[in-house]
Formats: sequence, structure tokens, C-alpha cells
Amino acid sequence: MFDHFTPAMLDLFASSLWETLIMVGISGIVGGLIGVPLGVFLRLTDHGGVLQNGPVNKLVGWLVNAVRSTPFIILLVAIIPFTRFITGSSIGTAAAVVPLTIAAAPFVARLVEAALREVDHG
Repeated sequence: MFDHFTPAMLDLFASSLWETLIMVGISGIVGGLIGVPLGVFLRLTDHGGVLQNGPVNKLVGWLVNAVRSTPFIILLVAIIPFTRFITGSSIGTAAAVVPLTIAAAPFVARLVEAALREVDHG
């Protein structure tokens, strides 16, 4: 079964796997570092929260929903200038981390917010 794989193909597979793990790992960690505080903030400023602030909660919630509902390929193209500013390039492993992080943070934020809503007020 593995007779058809050349050493060059296996090297390409190994390097691609490593790049994928780097992209997912960095964007997951940074997305979590942004998303967890954002989710806590959304819960604290929500109705009945300690820092109840309706307008701020609505604005941040709208931004989170807007990024979550944007298809990734559109987000990827829309933030090319920002990606170039951060990484100096719009292609490659480092450049892919920026839109992946921006896409991951709102998902984490909503997960954290939903989890915190389930905690008893007690």
C-alpha cells in the first residue's frame, strides 16, 4: 500500500502536517486567549450581569455575531491588508494564522458566554 509513496511525497506530507498543526495550534491558543475574556465580558455586561451595560453588550454581541456569520473565505480576503500588516505577507503559514485566529475568537466567546449562563446565580 505504501509502495506508491515516494520519499519526496512523504517529506511533503510531513511538512504539510507540521504546518497545519502550527496553524491550528497557534490560532486555537490565541483565539482562546481572546475569546475567553470576550465571552466573560459578554456575560458580565448582559442583563443581570455584574457589569450590566446593554448598549455595550449589544455592540460587542453584534460584532461577535457578524464575524461568526461571515464565511471564512470572505473573512480571509477581507482582512488581507491587516494580515499583511501583522505578518508582512498574505500567503503562507504565518499569514493563515491571522484570519484563523480572528475566526476562532468569536466562537470561543459564544461558547464561554453560553457556559457562564448555565451557572447558577446562587
